[in-house]
Amino acid sequence: MIVASVLTLFCIGVTASALLGIASRVFYVEEDPRVEAVTAALPGSNCGGCGYAGCASYAEAVLKSEAVPANLCVAGGAKTTQVVSELTGKAAAASLPRMSFRRCAKTEGVMKQRFIYGGVASCSAAAHMDGGSDQCAYSCLGLGDCRRGCPFDAIAIKEGTAAIIVDQCVACGKCIPICPRNVLQLVPLEHRVMIFCGTCNKGKTAMDSCSVGCINCNACIRKCPAEAVAAWDGRIEIDHAQCMGHGPDCAEACVDACPRGILRPTCPETIERKQVEKQEAAARKAAEAAAKKAAQAEAGA
Repeated sequence: MIVASVLTLFCIGVTASALLGIASRVFYVEEDPRVEAVTAALPGSNCGGCGYAGCASYAEAVLKSEAVPANLCVAGGAKTTQVVSELTGKAAAASLPRMSFRRCAKTEGVMKQRFIYGGVASCSAAAHMDGGSDQCAYSCLGLGDCRRGCPFDAIAIKEGTAAIIVDQCVACGKCIPICPRNVLQLVPLEHRVMIFCGTCNKGKTAMDSCSVGCINCNACIRKCPAEAVAAWDGRIEIDHAQCMGHGPDCAEACVDACPRGILRPTCPETIERKQVEKQEAAARKAAEAAAKKAAQAEAGA
């Protein structure tokens, strides 16, 4: 009886193996040998910055579709683009370098608190707790969801807000959907002016929350000669390509127009020039005040 059972199981095993072997040959799908080579050329971080689920998915797509370019791997950069281009026979077009940017200056603006949050150390959890503890509903909560989600350790938490480590950021964009407040956004690495606040609040509501927050007065929009500043989805945005294309002839008119000083130059030369202009304006004002005081003293004498 035992021998018969063993023989039966053995026959079933042999038959199943044979059927699987036949099926594997009948349904075999030939794979492009270059897929493995392209996958090996990619960094293997599976960050999703290319728009695909992982490096292997992108490798298959870039080989199968003519519409998929060879420069989508933001983590690998120019060197990876060159290798992928050689393996796929596609042009190695340069991609625009980008970085993640935090649009919140709540520490500087001394953000007012609605209550003290003592729950789980998670921005997502805090945001669901009656809209968050900050008075502004668009502020960085600083509990580190983006830091934990960044596969390149390019985000740190400093003074209660997310701080982007630019040298490590590859603009994979993974931190963007993680933030429940839409505080982080991808911007070109080369830019002239940035908006350090992303609130949709206006006027008194914004002023009551933070001393430097954007009040959405649209003065920057009216003053920009390049028409690179606009209100999109309830908050002020900059078309950086349009801004850079216009050049420095505008002398950063949007920066001077902002009554809150939340539009700020980021180019070192411009920052230095603005500081000199500010010092000169202060000196002129002091000289005028001194002259007026001297004139009043002379008239009194």
